[in-house]
Amino acid sequence: MSNGQRSMTLRFLAEPSDVNFGGKVHGGIVMKWIDLAAYANAAAWSGKYCITAYAGGIRFVAPIHVGNLVEVSAKLIYTGTTSMHIAIDVQASDPKELNNRLTTHCIVIMVAVDGDGNPTRVPEWNPTEPEDIELRDSAIRLMNMRKQIGEEMEAHVKYLK
Repeated sequence: MSNGQRSMTLRFLAEPSDVNFGGKVHGGIVMKWIDLAAYANAAAWSGKYCITAYAGGIRFVAPIHVGNLVEVSAKLIYTGTTSMHIAIDVQASDPKELNNRLTTHCIVIMVAVDGDGNPTRVPEWNPTEPEDIELRDSAIRLMNMRKQIGEEMEAHVKYLK
């Protein structure tokens, strides 16, 4: 059963152990934070354990520095029968200034599963506000594009074996 929570923000402090060879926070660390926020948001919406089915369109637009306060905002933008599309924005700032700047953006698809790991129904989200309707429509367009990309990728699989 959904508790109706459609969005949330997780906060992290970028630590020295999060840094790559270039001195900025490692992209893999950012992807872990994204996955944690997507899970927390999907579980809050669905009231169920959820697994990551897809993370795509990840855009790293600005670096995150050690000591930055990082905010990972997750918002449900579409529900299927068992899946939830979550839009993620990652922002960072010096905690002394709290001057947030966008660093990363992506879409994550989470699937609710039962105790046996089988997909299970999620509560439907029906947008009513114009901005929410546009977000849902964008998620549907992206879903259709992913199907086309998936078909193209299948052509490459035979060459990778």
